[in-house]
Amino acid sequence: MSAATRVPLPEASSGSRRPFRPGLLQLEPPRLLGSRCSACGTATFPARAFCPHCRATTGIDGVALTPDGHVHSFTVVRQAPAGVDVPYVLAQIDLGDGVRVLAQVVGAEPERIALGAPVSLELAPVADAAGQPDGQLVGYRFRVDQEMTT
Repeated sequence: MSAATRVPLPEASSGSRRPFRPGLLQLEPPRLLGSRCSACGTATFPARAFCPHCRATTGIDGVALTPDGHVHSFTVVRQAPAGVDVPYVLAQIDLGDGVRVLAQVVGAEPERIALGAPVSLELAPVADAAGQPDGQLVGYRFRVDQEMTT
């Protein structure tokens, strides 16, 4: 994908937050960054240089994806490396753009997560880069909408 087809990331100032991988997400407003094919309309995440549906290599534009979706499928992870809190929910999230994303789901006990549950994108620190000029590394996860937790 050429630089002209990418959605630009907001600049991170010294001591601020920055995405853990350039081109993956924007910070304000929080959005995952993908691509959309102008030939067939297929959206992808992460952004790609070609369309996996129609194989087009031109007309691929960067797009900020919708932050809301629904749980398509999930699993509860009960074993993890040392230092990772368990249990946690890992889910496939269907976004309104037609994109399916794999991400952690937070905001409710694992037993309360259900197929079809509405979720919203949330940015979260993945590492503290204290003392580094680029600041804190930020990743993404989804939070179960409030009505699920009450």
